[in-house]
Amino acid sequence: MATAVTVPALAPDDVRDWARRAGALSPVLAVIALLLVPGGGGAQGGTGGSGTVADAASGLLVLICLVRVLRGGARPLTRTAAVVLGLPVLGICLAAITSNDPAASLPGVARYVQIFVLVPAAVLLMIRDRRDFAVVAWGLVGLALVQGAVGVAQYLTGTGASYMGEDVRAVGTFGPTDVMGMATVVSYGLVVVTGIALGSGPGRTRTAALVCAGLLFVPLVLSFSRGAWIATVLACGVQLLLSGPRRAARVALAAGALGVVLVGGLGIGSAMVKERVASITQVAAAPDQSVTDRYTMWAAAGRMWASEPVTGVGLKGFPQYRDSNASLALSSGSDTAGAGAAFARQPLLSPHNMYLLVLSEQGLFGLIALVGSWTALLVASLRRHRLGADCALVATGLLGWQLIDFFYADIGGPSTVLMSVVLGLAAWWALAEVRRA
Repeated sequence: MATAVTVPALAPDDVRDWARRAGALSPVLAVIALLLVPGGGGAQGGTGGSGTVADAASGLLVLICLVRVLRGGARPLTRTAAVVLGLPVLGICLAAITSNDPAASLPGVARYVQIFVLVPAAVLLMIRDRRDFAVVAWGLVGLALVQGAVGVAQYLTGTGASYMGEDVRAVGTFGPTDVMGMATVVSYGLVVVTGIALGSGPGRTRTAALVCAGLLFVPLVLSFSRGAWIATVLACGVQLLLSGPRRAARVALAAGALGVVLVGGLGIGSAMVKERVASITQVAAAPDQSVTDRYTMWAAAGRMWASEPVTGVGLKGFPQYRDSNASLALSSGSDTAGAGAAFARQPLLSPHNMYLLVLSEQGLFGLIALVGSWTALLVASLRRHRLGADCALVATGLLGWQLIDFFYADIGGPSTVLMSVVLGLAAWWALAEVRRA
């Protein structure tokens, strides 16, 4: 942003001040809150969109931000911020232009620009200082707590998505066609409260964050999402290391004890959790069908890239070229059922790896542009660690979680728009002109 902002404590000092800030940030908070509305469509992979009300709210957020910028008359972004956030556009547009079917690629252009450019830039511009950052961050936690509560209720009442023949998988309001939705939301919330708890805020704020962390741990376990587990453990581990080795050791022991009590002592999904954890180490020796499908689609994405190494096969091209590049080991789709939905076969339309999806559809040029933007955000966030531990821990943790999760997932489904808000939070901390309070 054009003007520097100070860095006060990441804690509420005045209820009226927070209410005023929430009003000013209502376009951003509306995107978060509307993710509680159950989506009617399936979770399409890749560049597919679900057309939810939260997506519509993100469009309104961009429009409101544009009006504010035009009225202000000042340059909204620094040159560095404009370059970093605009870098993905180069690969996106080149892939669309060189696509065998440019018209079919246009929806993919809109989706990528929405998620990785426009909405993050709008969130960056809406946040004025660190207290605004805190309001949005706690908004993520609030969404995670509600979705997590719904997920736990689904497990306890047997009304969740189908898993191992039982309707016990916690999916929140996202339904069985987007089983990663609740896991992603809860993971975001857990990373946020971990950063706040490890920060330098008031004791009551850090205590509240610890309580929220304990509450969010349960639905994350009951999501049975291996990718979310791995990303959360690694992201929180990075946050712990950044906060200091001694503290990292103490918190790791406490988290381990909590896990033993909740899973081992209280038996929260213990048998299924043990089976799911064990399956992580069996991906090479005895993979289940979901892992086999993922490996097969990864190989197919690699073959697509080999055929068009510079610009890829074009946006939204993976489903079209999948069958001609995949082996016979690929199944026709994944089974979905439960959480109020009938049994259905969900087609496998993406490789479930963001890096391979971009590589296959946008080629090496697109991958360098997109990953280069994310790397710049991560490096800038780490360099600003001394300007404010808690903000830096939250921003770095969220961005780290997303970059790790991209090895097991890609964009698609109702929760995708929340990713753009998270990227906007990280972009504000990395690219705004921040000075020490």
